[in-house]
Amino acid sequence: MLSVVVAPWGGEPVFVRAPDALHDAASTMKVAVLAALYRSGADLDAEVPVVNRFVSAVGGEYGNDRAWDSDPQPWTLLGGVAPLRSLAERMITHSSNLATNLCLAQVGHGAVAEVWRRAGATRSASPRGIEDYPARDRGVHNRVSALDLVRLLQSLAGEPELLALLERNAFRVDLAAGLPPGTRIAFKNGWIPGVRNSVGLVRPEDCAPYLIAVCYTGPLASGADEADPAARLVARISAAVWERRAELDGSAG
Repeated sequence: MLSVVVAPWGGEPVFVRAPDALHDAASTMKVAVLAALYRSGADLDAEVPVVNRFVSAVGGEYGNDRAWDSDPQPWTLLGGVAPLRSLAERMITHSSNLATNLCLAQVGHGAVAEVWRRAGATRSASPRGIEDYPARDRGVHNRVSALDLVRLLQSLAGEPELLALLERNAFRVDLAAGLPPGTRIAFKNGWIPGVRNSVGLVRPEDCAPYLIAVCYTGPLASGADEADPAARLVARISAAVWERRAELDGSAG
């Protein structure tokens, strides 16, 4: 299943393909956690304990698997403390699962749900943490649609600090790989076996910025962070949209 949504920044979509189809959110839900944390009024320079035990959405506890985490750095702090700001950065720039759950524990699922509501999302939700398998096994799932991912990024228009953080994403694959080197893109990707998602704000130098979200569920998604056939598919879609970027002003069909 492949979903694609393209829209001018600040405008309505000009191209959609299965825009409301639901996909496992993978790490794209970390954008909603980021927004919830920054909007919470929390002291981002406050240090919080770095632990690996979290409250499940269905009660009880769960933890992250270090082997499944894309970012080893927060794990070196286990048993110590770290500033919330640095955890939020690693959550986005290196897609840290441990940092995500530490940030989520500070704001709660209600605040994340409010981020989706404020964005105008109609299908997406992230009611559990990363690797909350007890909740998953009882039918509690993080799901996104391509259209809601575009809406989510659009909702950050007045928060340039968050968009700047998304520009520092270290995984320059899928959407970013389809763009000319040096092109600015604020984006977040996510991957697990069977799923590859990516949403980004592209800022060309020669025309207006635009939003693109691609969600893929299927056998091409190996679950690898970079060497993923599905990531190459997303890159080809990104490149095709780039070639028609001058048409993405709301008048294209």
